[in-house]
Amino acid sequence: MPAWGEWLVLLACLVGVVGTILPVLPGSVLVGGAIVVWAVVEGGATAWVTALLACAVLVVGYALTILIPGRQMTAAGIPTRTLVVGGLLGIAGFFVVPVVGLPLGFVLGVYLAERVRLPDHAAAWPSTVTAMKGTGLSVLIGLVAAVAATGIWASVAVMT
Repeated sequence: MPAWGEWLVLLACLVGVVGTILPVLPGSVLVGGAIVVWAVVEGGATAWVTALLACAVLVVGYALTILIPGRQMTAAGIPTRTLVVGGLLGIAGFFVVPVVGLPLGFVLGVYLAERVRLPDHAAAWPSTVTAMKGTGLSVLIGLVAAVAATGIWASVAVMT
């Protein structure tokens, strides 16, 4: 692959890493897709092993973004419907106030769902904080996986 092609792959990976933080872009998909395109163009066993390893890291990271925070929220007694309401209000918030509206809508949605379910603010707020921590942990896990996959690709691309 020519140098400019590898720079484009790097750019796509960096945009994907940012996409794991800003939920506007499908971060892990962008990173994995860029690395697979690189493997197709580069060809050879080394490129394909690199792409498979990077994609495996992304898949494991994705699974962990669901499992680990999900367990925390289940242990805290937060029902799935609370997260669904938070997600729906987050999506609505994204369109009302671009980018910033997503997290604001999510927090508001989780709080309102918990406020309806629980007797008062003192009971609803700790559940909301737990959901925010779980969501933050999920983003962090996705970020680490995307950076690790990009690092795997970059280390091989520099050597070849």
